[in-house]
Amino acid sequence: MKIELTDDQALVLSDWMNRVTHREDFSTLVDDRAVWSALFKISGTLETQLSAIFDSSYSERLDAARQRLIGELGEFGER
Repeated sequence: MKIELTDDQALVLSDWMNRVTHREDFSTLVDDRAVWSALFKISGTLETQLSAIFDSSYSERLDAARQRLIGELGEFGER
């Protein structure tokens, strides 16, 4: 299986996974322990492929990536 992401998608997804997978409420949401195997694989792959996470301008790069992706979504997901 191969999943291709843009650099922006990978950066934003990596940040999100890092933030949510450690929260207790997320652990409750994952009702199948086997799913953690895939989540760990995705997270580990993103961390090893993204040099930007070690960059001193990480926050700025992440914010810019979020804005570009949100711009591409248009009105989808607005509340």
